Amino acid sequence: MSSQQGQNKGEMPVAEGIRLTDLVNYQEGSVVSRTIVKRATGTVTLFAFDEGQGLSEHTAAFDAVAHILEGEAEITVSGKALRTTAGEGVLMPANQPHSLKALSRFKMLLTMIRS
Repeated sequence: MSSQQGQNKGEMPVAEGIRLTDLVNYQEGSVVSRTIVKRATGTVTLFAFDEGQGLSEHTAAFDAVAHILEGEAEITVSGKALRTTAGEGVLMPANQPHSLKALSRFKMLLTMIRS
């Protein structure tokens, strides 16, 4: 059985150590995303935000954890603004308004839990 069997196209390699920040690149004036794990129970997506870029306030039907991999961001959850830096994470509860803004270029790993 191949270690790649069952892996979706574009996902991270199976059973291989990988530097997550290398899987998504910055683009000037943009937000770039790449889903690296996609299952019925949830998704894991990498994001690269250019400085000043962000995601406007929205809600999601599921809990999500934003883990900052590099740089600095402001994550606002239900009106509470949090300045976050590399190594920090924020739980964004289901159905609660949240937004993100890049205070500097930053990369984040977003884990969406579908339950």
